[in-house]
Amino acid sequence: MLIETLGAARDMGRLNTILGVLIRHGFGDSVRRLGLADRLERAGHVLKWEHAADLARLEPPVQLRLTLEELGPTFVKLGQILAGRADLFGPEFIAEFEKLHSQVPAVPLDILLPQLREDLGGEPETLFARFDTEPLAAASIAQVHRAQLHDGTEVVVKIRRPGITETIEADLRLLARLAAIAEAEIPALKPYRPQQLVRELARSLKRELDLASECRNAERIAANLASLPWIVVPKVHWAHTKERVNVQDYVHGTAGNQLDQLDALGLDRSLLAKRGAQAVLKQIVEDGLFHADPHPGNVIYLEDNRIAFIDFGMVGRLSVRRREELLNLLLGLVERNPQTVADVLLDWTGDEHGVNLSLLETEIETFVDQYHGVPLAQLNLGEMLADVTTILREHHLGLPSDMALLIKAFITLEGMGRGLDPEFHMTTEALPLLKQVVRARYQPKVVANRAWQTLRRTLAVAEQLPHDVSRLLRNARRGKVHVGIELAHLKRVGDQIDRAANRLTMALVIAALIIGSSIVMTVKGGPTLFGLPAFGFLGFASAFVGGLWLVRAIWRSSKGRDVGEE
Repeated sequence: MLIETLGAARDMGRLNTILGVLIRHGFGDSVRRLGLADRLERAGHVLKWEHAADLARLEPPVQLRLTLEELGPTFVKLGQILAGRADLFGPEFIAEFEKLHSQVPAVPLDILLPQLREDLGGEPETLFARFDTEPLAAASIAQVHRAQLHDGTEVVVKIRRPGITETIEADLRLLARLAAIAEAEIPALKPYRPQQLVRELARSLKRELDLASECRNAERIAANLASLPWIVVPKVHWAHTKERVNVQDYVHGTAGNQLDQLDALGLDRSLLAKRGAQAVLKQIVEDGLFHADPHPGNVIYLEDNRIAFIDFGMVGRLSVRRREELLNLLLGLVERNPQTVADVLLDWTGDEHGVNLSLLETEIETFVDQYHGVPLAQLNLGEMLADVTTILREHHLGLPSDMALLIKAFITLEGMGRGLDPEFHMTTEALPLLKQVVRARYQPKVVANRAWQTLRRTLAVAEQLPHDVSRLLRNARRGKVHVGIELAHLKRVGDQIDRAANRLTMALVIAALIIGSSIVMTVKGGPTLFGLPAFGFLGFASAFVGGLWLVRAIWRSSKGRDVGEE
């Protein structure tokens, strides 16, 4: 039943709204294929189909963007995540996802005040020397007000919207269940990994909802970039920072999307591009913690050619192993080593069922090999990464979510650099740092430390081995050794066999009815119906009805297979 499949009744109203928006924007066929429309209507919910064709004439990418915008903050955030998944979606979809923004009407301060008083422990007018009632900016999750501390420090106060957590949690519950149904019922959606995308969305939103976590990210990145004096990260005022509100220094400068003002201020565009690239490369390659959304709105240019990064709600994290793999990938691209690039990407994507790995490797090697002989300064690293994700998408392979986020940041960064300086080349900035990190990785002290860690793990396994073998033999003597075999889609295969057996049984019954009725027709005497032996007539009628049912069942099954193959 739908209630059992889609959870508690408290989410049914929101589900009805979501499906209504999908239908209105031309996705009614997908709703029907998921089996949700009929079940909801049986449960008493009315879905309005009459205007479903109004927006269906739009291109699918535009339809999808408008749908996400209308569904609210959870879905807008989903679209922003999808904008970084060039490995799953084509350029026409990515272009529409990038248009999604979180700008929404501001919440009146009167509505925010009860929550704000509770979090701050007093009236804003008392705690701050000045508090602007009109917001500086408003987004779907939070809005920002300028203020001034009693010591004269200019700050921004970021306040989470009241009630937004409950809405997002309900949406995430529904999305998780819908993604599971979609992946099971519509095979064509499997390459897009609906369940993985929903898990990625949930992680991202939960981090963004915690405004204190954003400040912790800012302080960690500020500490990592302390060696670069031209990089500024706003100071956090922890006395006024909680989960639902944070207070940071206000940064005076020129926004990253106001490049026409840089020359008038006497700033060096080329130097700004290089410094920004060095800062982000250090975060990615050395630190493993990076600003994952370095678009122009989150970058501010300051006097003396300094750069400020703001809004650390979305950060990326890379394990030591991932950073080593990334180093190999970037070095392979910059030094035009196709085998290295192919090996890293195949490790990331995995040995997916049905993928022609030999063809994929050949395409990657051909792609990288085309850059042999091209001067280093002419290589566009962002475009190269975008082309690699295109190859993966054509083979229905997806990158790990952390690497997809990183590649998006890389491409955005190179675009910003070229916007500042048309002669900017990421490769010339990246190569020295990459080689420096590689040299550091093979210093005697580092190699010795890795060897010691490996030896410790090996000794720990060896120490535990006798105990594990003893336990295994003891369980074997008691007959408690279990072998688990997991067969994918076994239940579906069993269901298909069961349906086939039912149809075969029905066919045998129909054949028996026809043969038995034919024999009865030859016997004289007994009751008649329409001038024919009654039992023979009823037997033929039953065989006719059963035959119609069998033909209909076979036709519906064939139609379902055709839809799945599409």
